[in-house]
Amino acid sequence: MKYWSFVARPVLRAAQIRSRKVRLVGALRCHATRMSSSFYSALAKSILAAEMAVDPIVDRAARTLGKRWRWLRPLARRYLATFVAQHQPRLKDVVRFLIADEGIGRARRIYRDKVRIAEWVHAPFQMLPVAAATEWKIPAIETVGGLADWLSLTPGELEWFADLKRLGARLGQGKIDSPLSHYHYRILSKNFGSIRVIEAPKPKLKELQQKILKEILNNIPSHSAAHGFVAGRSIKTFASAHVGKCVVLRMDLKDFFPSISCARVQAFFRIAGYPEPVADLLGGICTNAAPRALWSKLPRGIEPALLGEIRNLYSWRHLPQGAPTSPALANLCAYRVDCRLQGLADSMGAAYSRYADDLAFSGDKGFERCVERFATQAASILLEEGFNVHHRKTRFMRQGVRQYLAGVVVNEKLNVVRDDFDRLKAILTNCVRHGADSQNREAHPNFRLHLAGRVGFVEMVNPAKGVRLRKIFDQIEWE
Repeated sequence: MKYWSFVARPVLRAAQIRSRKVRLVGALRCHATRMSSSFYSALAKSILAAEMAVDPIVDRAARTLGKRWRWLRPLARRYLATFVAQHQPRLKDVVRFLIADEGIGRARRIYRDKVRIAEWVHAPFQMLPVAAATEWKIPAIETVGGLADWLSLTPGELEWFADLKRLGARLGQGKIDSPLSHYHYRILSKNFGSIRVIEAPKPKLKELQQKILKEILNNIPSHSAAHGFVAGRSIKTFASAHVGKCVVLRMDLKDFFPSISCARVQAFFRIAGYPEPVADLLGGICTNAAPRALWSKLPRGIEPALLGEIRNLYSWRHLPQGAPTSPALANLCAYRVDCRLQGLADSMGAAYSRYADDLAFSGDKGFERCVERFATQAASILLEEGFNVHHRKTRFMRQGVRQYLAGVVVNEKLNVVRDDFDRLKAILTNCVRHGADSQNREAHPNFRLHLAGRVGFVEMVNPAKGVRLRKIFDQIEWE
């Protein structure tokens, strides 16, 4: 009792007092942090509502703070220098910039309560396209409510389909095709032990993506070097620029669609002029994060390092291979890399074209002498732009060998591979003699359309050979 009265009780009391002080200090710090966060957020919104120039930024910031502080003009210059390459910076990025800026931090320490928000100045959201995008004939959507109305959705449904918090990737109790998932998944094996994940959107989401494709993406021009998934261009136009050249360099991009992140897609929609909330939701609808349950369905035998790379690639929001919007968005997001590669090719007197993830360069004797160094420079540009080259598929094809691009031979003229032509001709002839069913060894569900497509490809590349195959095809008796 004496020990409790004279020693333990005072110690306990002192500990309780210290605990209360710690809680009080923590509460005051949290309150100060919230107040500081509100200050920087309000100032960031005011700056974002101004034109990207010093005087408009100073005017709006002065109105927000209630005084034209001398440090506002240097702050505006530092802001423009930081975000000079961005058309519409994100709010969170501007807030981070303001918090880290030493000038505004020093002013808040010196003037304390005098530097405060005097007026909450916010301009209404509006379309702010870059200069090159002002001629694009795309719908003006300035608010989240406007986007929901345009897609015939409620705001709640819009957030659910966009799924910016990746809830669909976390929920579902281990089922890939759960009701919460917006995609069907199919895993295909690739060469060198890798895989390809086909992500096919379910009907309602596919309908939304088709609307975005038809009314927005199809009205935005792609780079002249892009030939895949572009109206009026094809494999034939892709390969025709490289006919009869001394050397042809072929490069292949690794995991082309999933390497394009949601952040890059959202940045593209902001470049088109859409406000940040609208651009984020549009990007969410057009991208996907694979669910955790998908990794239990992977084939056995994948190397651990490759397995980790695949998970990192598909677990974050990316362009899904299978969505109708993905090819157009891939071309548009690759516009900058196309410009850089075109400039590199022009500097060497070479031709450049791209068909999805297939890149082709060609030139004369001068280009042939430096083609290997050129390939290294091109790979460096691609790496800087967020793409990886599949180096095992890189080919240097000189005139002494078959120069082959996307199934088309380009040595002297556009032509199909002789072995492929002879094999298709034999199949068609046997269909005439023995019936079509006898040649459908791969069990194609519609063998007639399959053969018609192959004959059509030959007709496109080499019309003379195509006529010969078409005559045999027309003689087949179909049941």
